[in-house]
Amino acid sequence: MLVDFNTLPEDSRVWIYQANRSFTDDEISEIESKLDTFISNWTAHGADLQSGYIIKYRRFIVIAINQSLSTATGCSIDASVHFIQQLEKDYNVDLLDKMNVSYKQGDFIAYKTLLDFKKMAKEKAVSKNTIVFNNLVNNIAEFNENWEVPASDSWHSRFIK
Repeated sequence: MLVDFNTLPEDSRVWIYQANRSFTDDEISEIESKLDTFISNWTAHGADLQSGYIIKYRRFIVIAINQSLSTATGCSIDASVHFIQQLEKDYNVDLLDKMNVSYKQGDFIAYKTLLDFKKMAKEKAVSKNTIVFNNLVNNIAEFNENWEVPASDSWHSRFIK
């Protein structure tokens, strides 16, 4: 059951998929249409999953489920991963590689491999104040408070001296 992302409770579980490039306006429209269809039909053992999504910065797809009504199961999570894999194919984009880092450079969202990010930290090209995206948050409350944070407040801090 598709609902507005902003109406979901703060303890709703989130999954964040970061793209290795920005989506175009046309791609965003198409992806939103595909997300509407997928989420409207998404179930766990026949029960509707009250879910919503947002696309942030033309680059992040964030899907959330109100687990107080129905819990995502292995099969329903697999279905969402297959959906994301199809988006990867349809738009020639990487959404599932967790070994990459996105961070802000002014108004621009940069995307680097973890190895390149470590090098940049060593060379002081990024600092503890660099805003990074912590895609490991688990729920909407964490997403709102700890997704977009200075590197010093994230798991990225281990790379920055």
